[in-house]
Formats: sequence, C-alpha cells, structure tokens
Amino acid sequence: MTMTGAQVLVKALEDHGVTTIFGYPGAANAPIYDVLAGSKIRHILTRHEQGAAHAASGYARATGEVGVCMATSGPGATNLITGIATAYMDSIPIIAITGQVSTEVIGRDVFQEVDITGATAPFCKHNYLVKNSKDLSRIIHEAFHIASTGRPGPVLIDMPIDIQLGEAEYDEHKEPDIRGYKPTYKGHALQLKRIAEAIAQSSRPVICAGGGVISSAASDELLELVEKVGIPVTSTLMGIGSIPGDHPLFLGMLGSHGVSTANQAVNKADLLIIMGARAADRATGNTDKFAKQAKIIHIDIDPAEIGKNLGTHIPIVGDIKIVLQQLKKYLVSDYKKEWVDTVTEWKNKQLLKNADSINADDGAYVNPKYVLSVLSDLTKGDAILTTEVGQNQIWAANHYRTIYPGSFITSGGLGTMGYGLPAAIGAKIGRPDKTVIVVSGDGSFQMSMQELATIKQWNVDIKIILFNNERLGMVRELQKIKYKGKYFAVTLEGSPDFIKLAAAYGLPGEKVTKNSEVRNALSRALQNKGTYIVEFTVDPEESTL
Repeated sequence: MTMTGAQVLVKALEDHGVTTIFGYPGAANAPIYDVLAGSKIRHILTRHEQGAAHAASGYARATGEVGVCMATSGPGATNLITGIATAYMDSIPIIAITGQVSTEVIGRDVFQEVDITGATAPFCKHNYLVKNSKDLSRIIHEAFHIASTGRPGPVLIDMPIDIQLGEAEYDEHKEPDIRGYKPTYKGHALQLKRIAEAIAQSSRPVICAGGGVISSAASDELLELVEKVGIPVTSTLMGIGSIPGDHPLFLGMLGSHGVSTANQAVNKADLLIIMGARAADRATGNTDKFAKQAKIIHIDIDPAEIGKNLGTHIPIVGDIKIVLQQLKKYLVSDYKKEWVDTVTEWKNKQLLKNADSINADDGAYVNPKYVLSVLSDLTKGDAILTTEVGQNQIWAANHYRTIYPGSFITSGGLGTMGYGLPAAIGAKIGRPDKTVIVVSGDGSFQMSMQELATIKQWNVDIKIILFNNERLGMVRELQKIKYKGKYFAVTLEGSPDFIKLAAAYGLPGEKVTKNSEVRNALSRALQNKGTYIVEFTVDPEESTL
C-alpha cells in the first residue's frame, strides 16, 4: 500500500502497539503531526523536549514497553539529547523520532539543521538518518527490535521532511533479521555448572542485583534462588526493587551512598554474584579494594560489561531470567544458615542505627528520612516512586522501602537533575492504576517545573514531595567534605514560593515545617484526587547518609 512517509511511520507505531507519544511539534515534523491528529495514538505535549524524553523513559520503566518521544529538527532534536543519554546509561528502551531538513539541503547549514545522528551516536544503541523512503518501514521495525531486545536502550530515527511527505510503501511488521545483531539469551551450560559449584563451595555468598534483573523481569527467579540457598542480596541504585525491600535477606543498596551492612557483607564475602550491573564507581568505589576476598561471578546480557570494571572469575553472557531458570537444575540445596545469621545480626544493628537517625521530634526543620519512612508506611510500598538527583535521591533509595520491581524509577548512570517530574508523568500515563509519587529537591525541581503545565493540561495525578533546603545539597555536602567547607554557587537564592507556584497552575499543596505535621500532610496528598504538592523545609546541614 502506497502512503506518505508520515503515514508509514504512524502505521508502524500503531502496529507496534504504541498508544502514547510524548513530544513537541515544529515545522520539520509537521507532516507527522498532521497524520497523528487522525490516529488512535495519544500525543502528550510536554513543555520542553527534554521532558518528552524523560517522560518516555518513565513510561517505559513503568510499563515494560518501549517509550516513544518526538521533536522537530535543530534545537528540538538537541533538547532530546540529555534524555536519550539518560536512557542509554540506564538501559531503557525508547524510540526518539526527530524531524530533519530536506535531504537535498542536508549539510548546507540551513535553518534549524543539526546533525543529530552524529551528535547522539556515542549514547544511542543505534540511530538512523532516513535517506530513502523505501527503507522507512524496515528502519522503524528494526528500531523497535533493537531498542527492546538484548540490552535495552534508546534508538533515534531522524526523518527529513521530504521523506515524511514523499511516497513510501508499508511492509507489515515482522521480526527483523539484522546481520551482526544476535543477542545471547541462554547461558553456557559449562559456565552454569561452574556457578553452581562455586555457590556450593562458598560459605559467604552475596548477590549484587542491578537494573538488569528488573529489565529482564527476573525478580521471581532471583527470589527463588535467594531463599533456596540463603544468599543475602544487595542492590545497585538501579537494582532497587529487584527483591522486596522488606525481605529478611535484602541488605540495602551498596556503594558510596549505600548502607554500611551491604558494603560490609560484600567486603566479607567469599563469592560475589553480580547480576545485570555495570559495577560502576558509585557501587564499587576503589576497585582495588572492592570485594577482595570474593570470587566474582558476573551475569550480563551485554558481554562488554563483563570484566570492564572488575576482574571476573566466572563470566556468563545471557538474559538473567533465562540464566537463573537454567541454573536451577544445577543447584544443590545447601542453605547458608551461619552466614545468614551473621548478616542478619549486622542488619538488625543497622536498623537500630537508622531508627536513631530518623528523628521524629519537632525541631527547626523536617527530617527528610522520617518523611520517607512515613511515606513507606502509608503506601506499604504499593506505589511507583520516581526521584530527582541529589540528596533527595539517596534519601529515597535508603529510607523508602521499595517492594515491587519497576516501582523505583531514577536516573542512575547519568545522574540527571530534572528527570523525576517528567518521568513521573510518563509513569502515571503508562500505569494510571498506580499511585505515582515524585521525590524532589528544590534544585532539581526547578529544572523541569514547567512540566506542571503538562500535568494540568492532561490531568495527570502525581504526588510531589519537595525537599527544600535552599541549597544544591549534594554539591554543598561535597564542598564541605572535600573542599574544607568553601561553599560556592550552591545557594538557591531567588527560588519561588513553590506552593504559590503550584497554585498558579491550579494545583493544590501545602508547606510543612514540623515533623509532627508530616503524617497528616502525606495522608492528605495521597487521598487527594489529582496532583498535590507537599513542600518540606529541610536543614541545609542535613547529611545524605
């Protein structure tokens, strides 16, 4: 069937089950918007293209589907870059579609021309500049296949306006056969046997669960292994939710901003099983001192990650869910009771220490750790929590109990401020049945607060927890520790009255200044039908840990 390129694109999106696109129109993608207007696909107009990319990311992480965002050429396309890079670092499947100037003038620096494929090549799983309309259908099908298979990631399709307007044939969606792209899903039998033997021979095993456990939907298989053999679990920031946060064998997040019990267990372990994690610096610290007593097993679908940062004794390439299913038949039932008892004692001591830090007495400021503890109690973990980046992110990671996989959504690898609010929009649109809460700092919030208009226009129900310490708290803390308290460029003077700002958008909220007001304020927010913002005044001296 002959169509225009724009019609082929929209038809392909529909065939791939796309129901929502986050985007911003312009002259170079106007033909696509003309076709979208008559389609079944809902378009969410964000207030900034970066917000569209982050919303697509939140949508993908909440639903397990591919998120889609769109922008025009030039500045529209470049405004997607941070969101694309964020998705790349965290292995999130999104399709970014950009308009481009006409093919015959590419390279002549015409109005709003930019080489977006060249610009995004370092942090896209793959990208395309469509040069011939007959390739368009194939390219779109390949893009979805590449984004969602193997190690997930973002794929960009750059469409010149003449390709959008010109004639193109649509080929029905079928599984592409891409030369050189054959992800490995099943683990090698010999390596599986070696893993089982290593577990049987170990007396102090620990699992480090990364984001790959969640993206491969392997939480059930992980939990079965953990409970059968008695292996304590730590997680990376991206791996939070791999197993329930209240599980007796979950020790918390490891690393420089993690829980001491998790780091202690890794340092004492004689076997460390890393699953779907990059073993990056925030998790390992100095690799020369990390898990020095342990034999290391690394399971990952991306062979490039294995051995990249840590020496690995038993590497295995494959999808974690499939690898763990395969591993079951090789395992010997040998519950590590003595080790479990030891780490449980450490954990209980840590919990008592945490209880002391979660001071609920009234003072001059609200304790953010107490806020997140109360939020855990009120939601019972049955909510999707997105975070910004900074102290708010670490407080949430360590003091909110995430129960379900895929319900803790944050920017891990890139550490993108301004991510949480638009990601929450995408998550709520993808999962309207779930309570969605964004935890933010006053610095991060001001990087994407224009998306309050998106929330208002589309009647998106999000609960906003805003910690206001009038500082870039994480940077200030860094300057305190490493630069002898020489504070510079970290005071957020001139910030608005956030509750009045929300009211200007027609969104209700309240400001809380005492711990004794926390529970009732959070209850009002959760019970409110529609978006509600609660601002908490936080001590600028409040530490991350």
